Amino acid sequence: MSKSAQQGSASANAMSTNPSDPTVQRQNASLRALHETALGLLDKIDKEELLETIIERAAALTGTQHCYIYLLEPDAQTMQMRVGKGFFAEQLGRSVRKGEGMGGCVWQTEEPVLVADYSNWSGRLEDPALDGLHCIVGIPLKSDSQVQGVIGLAHVDPEKRFDQEDVILLERFAALALLALEKATLYSKVTRELAERKKAEARIRESEQRYRSFLESSPDPIVAYNMKGVATYVNPAFEQTFGLSRHELLGKQIDFVPEECWPETKAAIDEMLSGRKITMFETKRLAKDGRVLDVQISSTLFQNQNGRPVGNIVTLRDISARKKAEEALQQYHDQLEELVQERTAELADTNRRLKQQIEERKRAESALRAQSSYLEEVNTALQVLLKKREEDKREVQENVLSNVKELVSPYLLRLKRGHLEPHQATMLEILQSNLDNIISPFISKLSSRYFNFTPTEIRVANLIKEGKTNKEIAELLLISKNTVLFHRHNIRTKLGLRNKKINLRTHLLSYDD
Repeated sequence: MSKSAQQGSASANAMSTNPSDPTVQRQNASLRALHETALGLLDKIDKEELLETIIERAAALTGTQHCYIYLLEPDAQTMQMRVGKGFFAEQLGRSVRKGEGMGGCVWQTEEPVLVADYSNWSGRLEDPALDGLHCIVGIPLKSDSQVQGVIGLAHVDPEKRFDQEDVILLERFAALALLALEKATLYSKVTRELAERKKAEARIRESEQRYRSFLESSPDPIVAYNMKGVATYVNPAFEQTFGLSRHELLGKQIDFVPEECWPETKAAIDEMLSGRKITMFETKRLAKDGRVLDVQISSTLFQNQNGRPVGNIVTLRDISARKKAEEALQQYHDQLEELVQERTAELADTNRRLKQQIEERKRAESALRAQSSYLEEVNTALQVLLKKREEDKREVQENVLSNVKELVSPYLLRLKRGHLEPHQATMLEILQSNLDNIISPFISKLSSRYFNFTPTEIRVANLIKEGKTNKEIAELLLISKNTVLFHRHNIRTKLGLRNKKINLRTHLLSYDD
């Protein structure tokens, strides 16, 4: 018990001799209320409901409606206000650390704290929303190891106060509240554990059901033995494959191993008992009707909860049909070998004839190579002639260019220096441009078979390339402006520029490259 609680208890004992004393009457009333509160708290098992009840009873015991409960967070670094009434209804979710505000101060000191005026208290939280608080008391919910939470009560009326008797009463109440909280926490924990256990049991049952369904629906025979070799389970496929019923098999050792197969079976059993898994072990087993079945066996031990082997489970697969198919396949393979030998002899004869044909082809290829050599010589002569033609062509072009420059260009230059009318100057400029085009690839490109330009379209294209407007072209060619537009349309169509945002002059200039 805290020091203040001990002082309060001593004071109560000193006055208990006078039942008519108002203080004694108040203490008796408090004790009765505390007893009723304890009974009410201990009946609650839902933690959230219990917190609501604790705060309501604490408020009723102290005559206030402004109260809260802080509870320690799982990280043990902060406390959070989980329940709030009255003034503190708007403060839910507030968190504090040790030493912060009333809750943090009680948490740090692990003792009750009574403040006469919170608004002027040096340890208050710097939050204007708390300015309306006056007298406030905090009581720790303390277990043996640490403070689990804090109960806080306050007055917003500056005339109202809590006294030491309220503190003593709240300490006793806090001990009961903590007991009830621990009971509710324990109940919640046990309830969760029971729920988890039920879920685990349900999962186990579900797993067992799935496992049994798998075994029952498996097309392969499955049998489970205990460590004495007694059958404890067989699936329907086992009964169907070997013609034996469960009544004949369960609780007994199954005698279906042929005598000649016992040595290899015994060796497999010893290997399995040593802890190794048997996989795809091929042997034979007897059916009830006397048939000997070829089977493929896989087996492994299974253990109990303590890890001790309690039996083994064996899966058998009837591979008799596969074995017969393999035998038939082997016979077919042998027949194929005979056919291959026959075909090999035929191929040897064919190979001999092919060699003769190859020799004949080689002779023909030799003759072709001689002819090819002659053709190469002819081709070389043609290439020499073509080269000579290109040189002659280049010489003609150079002569034309030289003649134009020496015999025509000087006179054009003298004309340009003369006094010409504007129209004559323009005609002279066009004449100069056309001469340049004659000795350039532009005209030959436009008049090629690919574009198929008419002579008029070539003249219009040349003037467009020179930067002339539609009006200027019409005047120079003595045609109407609409005719120029018509020829421009045909030129764009033949150049593939119709409905494209490409400048015609720029495109025509590209042919000079």
